[in-house]
Amino acid sequence: MTRRLSALAGVSAAVVFLAAGLGAAHANPNDINPIPVLNGTMGLPQLRGATQAIYQATGMNSPNRTDQSNVIGTDLGIMWDDGRGQMLTVYGDTAGLGVPNLLAGSLWAWRSNVIFRSAPGDPGAGIHYSSFVDNPLPSPKIPGIEVSFIPTAGVSVNGVQYLSLMSVHEWQADGHWTTNFATLAVSGDDGQTWAQLPTTRRANEDGFEKFQQNAFLKAGGYVYRYGTPAGRGNPGFVSRAKEADVANIDAYEYWDGKDWKPGDAKVAAPVVGDVAELSVQWNDYLHQYVMMTTDGSNSVVLRTAPNPEGPWSEPRQLIDSRDLPTQYAPMIYPYQTGRDLYFLLTIHNQYNVVLMRTPL
Repeated sequence: MTRRLSALAGVSAAVVFLAAGLGAAHANPNDINPIPVLNGTMGLPQLRGATQAIYQATGMNSPNRTDQSNVIGTDLGIMWDDGRGQMLTVYGDTAGLGVPNLLAGSLWAWRSNVIFRSAPGDPGAGIHYSSFVDNPLPSPKIPGIEVSFIPTAGVSVNGVQYLSLMSVHEWQADGHWTTNFATLAVSGDDGQTWAQLPTTRRANEDGFEKFQQNAFLKAGGYVYRYGTPAGRGNPGFVSRAKEADVANIDAYEYWDGKDWKPGDAKVAAPVVGDVAELSVQWNDYLHQYVMMTTDGSNSVVLRTAPNPEGPWSEPRQLIDSRDLPTQYAPMIYPYQTGRDLYFLLTIHNQYNVVLMRTPL
């Protein structure tokens, strides 16, 4: 631990210098600063309006002390019930110290995905992690080949865990990147070990460009797979398969705007527009499906619909981007919580994730 703290002190000075004038998130591997105070943040963000930050989920200031697992900075926070009495939370690009430091020119040792387990409980008291899986699906970190392998959705079917991931080819300007493919990975031991499923690979073509980033929803015996093209500010689409066929790419049906059509992703019509990372859930309080994302101005918004395919309402703004300019990827807490809705939200200028609460 002493060695890690010494290394952290050294990298801190470098980060303060390098992060000052850098541009697009992820385009430069040093364009983050997860170190409190040095990144200009200390404590939870204070917001106007009804939506509030209530708990620091990750980082050095978190009660979880994820830095002790070398998770100093991270993003996303995709949560789902594992069907075994626990909640799994998968994070995306994760910054730590030491080895392996595969990304050329990086001060940080990057991993593309890490997983924390926790017991379901009252999120108003926070989310308390009990165990950790480090870098279960690694990436070579070679720009122009695969710079990252990032989870975008998770679901459990009969106690088996499935992750949807995107293979990132290249980071571009803010909110833009290119992918090689999207794919599923499977775990039979509650997320401890994972195997990619090559037969589920969806190259960035033939209609599958609409499903490079995903969100899962279980309803009526189906797994609904929402999708967007790579990046932000895109339309959203939806497909579905019977739960037993979640890993059978040929079993999916695609919503064409009027009906479900089997087998051809090219027929999928947009169900929403101007969206980024998606999270979708049934909500008992509203008796509606709810969808969270950020819009083209980077504000956090909520939509509702009577059916998984829609029609989706006009967006309701929950957090104005002017109040939290670097926010992204709102991810819904997967259990019913009455009138309040809880979600994890990444804040890039602290490169960590906070738990939010908003009244419905």
